[in-house]
Amino acid sequence: MALLSRPLLMLSRSEVVKKLVSTMPVSAGIVRSHVPGESTEDVVAASARQIEDGIRVTLDFLGEDTLDTDQADATVAAYLDVLAQLSARGLTRMAEVSVKLSAIGQALPDEVGYGGGHKIALENARTICRAARNAGTTVTLDMEDHTTTDSTLAILRELRKDFPETGAVLQAYLHRTEADCRALAYEGSRVRLCKGAYDEPEEVAFQDDLEVDRSYVRCLKVLLAGQGYPMIATHDPRLIEIASSLASRYNRDAGSFEFQMLYGIRPEEQRRLVKAGERVRVYIPYGEEWYGYLMRRLAERPQNLTFFLRSLISKK
Repeated sequence: MALLSRPLLMLSRSEVVKKLVSTMPVSAGIVRSHVPGESTEDVVAASARQIEDGIRVTLDFLGEDTLDTDQADATVAAYLDVLAQLSARGLTRMAEVSVKLSAIGQALPDEVGYGGGHKIALENARTICRAARNAGTTVTLDMEDHTTTDSTLAILRELRKDFPETGAVLQAYLHRTEADCRALAYEGSRVRLCKGAYDEPEEVAFQDDLEVDRSYVRCLKVLLAGQGYPMIATHDPRLIEIASSLASRYNRDAGSFEFQMLYGIRPEEQRRLVKAGERVRVYIPYGEEWYGYLMRRLAERPQNLTFFLRSLISKK
């Protein structure tokens, strides 16, 4: 892990720093470069701009560690709203949504509701999946820290009984991920492979960047050789080149896989890939709970910290 990554991940949990950063308008500097806005209208407008450039999108209503059912219900309502607005504007052929199960109740204690957080998250995810299908699009379940992996994959299995188009996310830095890729590389399965953005212990995750890259390539081989639909989430030029080479080796047709990148990161490369005939999707977050997301993005790319600090100082 990069030298600055752990301190930045610690800052993502700091209420003091969050309060300071939260005094900045969401449109300021580094924040705007990663989060186009707080409202549904903001993200739908940003999606339309991406789609005009031939770039697909997946939308994430930001929020994690929901600890009451009202907050979980509000998150579900936000997803239903954005799906309705995407549908009304005819954007759902190129737009889907990404959902963190922690935001829709996964972390609720067992004594809450019926069956605790796992059951509540499953039922809430069903509601979103049903709305997505009715709108003509899909849902991808985001993956979070390793303590939620088994629960998330169990919910995925349940959802795919009725909504087989539901996407999964796997994180290459976890030791278990190559085996999870093998289990999910079946026909009709959509799997987003990313490196991972949480501060995980060495017992469960590779700590060295080179080891993470090697794991990523091993997982890529499994997914591209399989029968599913790989979603290759990386900004690393070397990994993009490797992925393209492997896709050719495994006789992957155009449209049988896609590249994914974060909103605001390497937009020129996104457009280059589209012009080269590749399918590209951009992950666009939105909402008021942007702080933790922002700090994890800075942890992934600590060079952004300079720009962030300049933006912060300029607001004093």
